[in-house]
Parts: sequence; structure tokens; C-alpha cells
Amino acid sequence: MNQDERMTESLRSDSSIGGIDAIRHPRMNRRTFLKALGGIALGAGFGSAMGVKYAFEIEPRWLAVESLSIPIAALPSALDGLRMVCLSDFHLYPYTQIDLIEDAVQITNKLSPDLVCLLGDYVFEDARSIQELAPVLAQLRAHAGIFAILGNHDLWTDAEVVRSGLRSSGISVLENEHVQLDLGDGTLILAGLEDGWSGSPNLERALTGVNPRLPVVLMMHEPDFADTLCLDSRVSLQLSGHSHGGQVRIPGLGAPFLPRYGEKYDQGLYNIKGMWLYTTRGVGVIGPPARFNCRPEITLMTLRTA
Repeated sequence: MNQDERMTESLRSDSSIGGIDAIRHPRMNRRTFLKALGGIALGAGFGSAMGVKYAFEIEPRWLAVESLSIPIAALPSALDGLRMVCLSDFHLYPYTQIDLIEDAVQITNKLSPDLVCLLGDYVFEDARSIQELAPVLAQLRAHAGIFAILGNHDLWTDAEVVRSGLRSSGISVLENEHVQLDLGDGTLILAGLEDGWSGSPNLERALTGVNPRLPVVLMMHEPDFADTLCLDSRVSLQLSGHSHGGQVRIPGLGAPFLPRYGEKYDQGLYNIKGMWLYTTRGVGVIGPPARFNCRPEITLMTLRTA
């Protein structure tokens, strides 16, 4: 049994999947959450009511652009300066509205990316929401293309509906497969895995036929599988979402509530045994639909030759 089979087997044997939100403390109801959030707001210097209003009405709509440069050892010099934008966890309806995603698309286009990576969880409760979301995402502009993977909520609702909705809008969906991007005099491999929670991710299948001298950027919805994925030296960079950054982060302590497979690498940039991992906080929210010290994110990455 190779490492991909072991990863898939461990996922299939996990029978502890809880409710649709599946946070670390599933017994925390809305009243308890509001009480905790009020305490956080007071501790941060807000009045309780003002802090809760901010967390539910202001910060979830306050998009941030996070810009960073990542050195890639095998990156051809011709691709030095390649600009990628990552967007994830839209969760359209009932909490995230389409106008927020329209804003994210407009901001992304102004960044003039070469490549756009969509990292899963387009819907929340109803897969048919993709019929409204996909045409908006299709307005993204990137000369190297727009590529997507699916997330756990896409599978929990109806993966085929979500997949078809994206593809019918001209968005390429990668599921245990890769594309070779020939950009001028340089070549980059972009690969996408099936969802790690409820799918069957298979890295070996995704990279079949890949020239080992070419750099691989890997899209995987859940970040915490990086400890396994980094064992394949072909992967230079893993792009993930899923965690939402916890949505609520206590200054100095971090996020008290995180989803399974998004607990270890919950936001930002990590180097794991030589492989880079970036976890975005995502665009949308799940319930309770609050953000505090954890703004929704558009990620702009510039790849550099190491």
C-alpha cells in the first residue's frame, strides 16, 4: 500500500464525521457562541453589543488582499514573478451573499493575475447555488486560466451538480489530475486532488506522467494533509482553504473553533519539510456567520525562483 492509498484508507475508515459545520466543539450552540464572542469583544476593547455587530455585519464583508512572494526551487527563470490568486470557501447562501463574491471577483481582476486557483466549497446547504455562483466566477480574468477543485461541502450536497455548474461556465475542475501550463519559455504543473474528507485523493494518479524536474503547485482543499503530501518531492507548493482561519481568532491565542483537517495549519504560510503550504481564510462563512480578527481573504501569490 503506497502513501496515497494509506491516506485514502485513513479517510474512509474515519466514521466520526459530525454535522455539516463539524467544528471542534459541536455542542456549542448559537447562544453559547454569542456569549463567548461578547467576551472576546469586551477583551478586545469593544462594547459587547458593538463587538457582536462588528463580527456579524462588518468584518465578514471586509475583504482583505494578502500579498506574498514564495521562492520555488525548480521554478524556471521565465516564470519568475508569476502572479497567482487563490480564492476559497465561498459557501454561497444562506450566510454569504452573491454581492460579496462579485466584489471579490472585481478585486481579483484588478490584481491582474496570470492564474486563478479556486480551492473548493462553493456552496453550503444547496448544490444548486452553483448555478448563480459559477457565472460570477467565470468573470475572473487570468491568461493562464481558472482552475478549481471541490471541497467537502460540495461533496456533501451534490458533487455532480457543483462540478457540472463550474464546467458549464468554462472553469476547469481538477480531480486527481494535472495540467501542464506552458507559459512562454517556462512550464508549470498545476495539480488538483479530490476532497480529503469525503473524496478519494490520489496524488500518484494526479501526477502520472509529470516530468520530475518541473515544479508542481498542488490544490488540496484541506490543509492538514500536507504532512503526507510533502513526502512527494515533486510538490513545491500546496494551496488549501477549508479552515476559514477559524472565523474568530482571539488575539494571542488563535482560533478556538476549527474544522477537522484544518486544525494544524489553519491560516497563512508554512514550510513543511521543504514544501510550502498556504492556507487561505476564504471568502465566505458558515454558521455562526461571524468573523473576528479574521477577515475574508483574497490571496495574491508571486512565485519567485529560489
